Parts: sequence; structure tokens; C-alpha cells
Amino acid sequence: MPVYNEAPTVEEILRRVVASGLADEIIIVDDGSTDGTRELLQRILPNYPNARLILHERNRGKGAAIRTGIQHATSDLVLIQDADLEYDPQEIPQLLRPIQEGKADVVYGSRFLGGPRRTTMFWHMVANQLLTLMTNVLYNSILSDMETGYKLFRREVIQAIPLRANRFDFEPEITAKLLKRRVRIFEVPISFNPREYSEGKKIGFKDAFAAVWALLRYRVSD
Repeated sequence: MPVYNEAPTVEEILRRVVASGLADEIIIVDDGSTDGTRELLQRILPNYPNARLILHERNRGKGAAIRTGIQHATSDLVLIQDADLEYDPQEIPQLLRPIQEGKADVVYGSRFLGGPRRTTMFWHMVANQLLTLMTNVLYNSILSDMETGYKLFRREVIQAIPLRANRFDFEPEITAKLLKRRVRIFEVPISFNPREYSEGKKIGFKDAFAAVWALLRYRVSD
């Protein structure tokens, strides 16, 4: 769980993850929060014996926080769970099913396969779909949502892939490297409750240019 300045939501998302009953371990990486998030986490985590808190002394970016969490994971499966309540832990069983059935090594929760979603952020959706189209053209795939933040991996798969992204270019980097390695990826529909920029959303259009560069770069290198 990468966290940066999520004091209003982090306790609730932690409660929801625990309530799912599916988290053997919860690794929270606070990426240099300055709004009281890390102090809040330090206060409440004694109530969650299977949760660990790792602190970045300065803000390094979401990708860096995810990489730290992956390095410390010990469970058989690794799920990336954002702390902003956009993705619902009640849907974790849907992501688990293709792996449990032996069909997949990685599962993406797609926001564009018919699940319920909040009707907002049109241009953000357009950017996501253009980046997904670019991914499909470059890597000969049929993904519907490359940029989804809800991704589930077999631990041995994700820990074997060298990752460099520090910011939101984690999504195109990991997708490009999975596709180049022909790892079995399944998509399942999920609900999506996006927050507005006024509510604290952090990704911006400049990150779309970084994603384009990542897709092009990793097409020819690793």
C-alpha cells in the first residue's frame, strides 16, 4: 500500500483491507507524508498485527513506494492497494479467481469492462484509453486498462522483474515488461470511484508523457 498524504482515507482503507479477510500481510510504505499520515499510521498500526509500516524519509514517488513494498513482500501473492478509496477491497476475490483457477500469473482489475463507476474525470479516462491503445499496438496485446492501479501478482513473478519507475510510470513499465516476458495476464471488471483533483488526486497529464516514453523505451530495452 503506497501512501502519500492520505490522512483522510488511510485508516478507512486499512480497515476495509482487513475486513476482506484476505490479507496475510499488509505492507504500508509512507512516501514522505507531511500531513500527519505517518503519525496516524504509527498510532493505529499496533491494532493491526499483520501490518508493517516502512517509511521513506522524503517523497520519492508512487513507483518508488511500490518497489519498496514489493521488495519486502513475503506472501505468495502481491496486491497493490492504493490508499485513496478509489479501489474497493471487497473486489479482491474477483482478482484472485483467475490465479486460483490456474489461468493467470497476474490479474488486472479493469475499470473499462462494465463495472460500476463514478461518472467523472472524462479527459483522464481518454488519456488512459489512449495509453492502453498504444500499449496494445506496441506489445500485441488486448488490454482494456493498462493504467489500472489494481494489479495482483504472483510474488515470484513480480520480484523477478527489474523495476526502475519512481512515479506513475510504474504502470506502463510493469505492463511492458510483463508482456515482453509473455506472462499470463487476465483482466476482470472492477468498480471505480475516482476522486477529483480537488479531493487530492495526484496524477496529472505530465505523467501521461512519462508513460508514453516508458512504453517506447521498454519496447526496445529492459
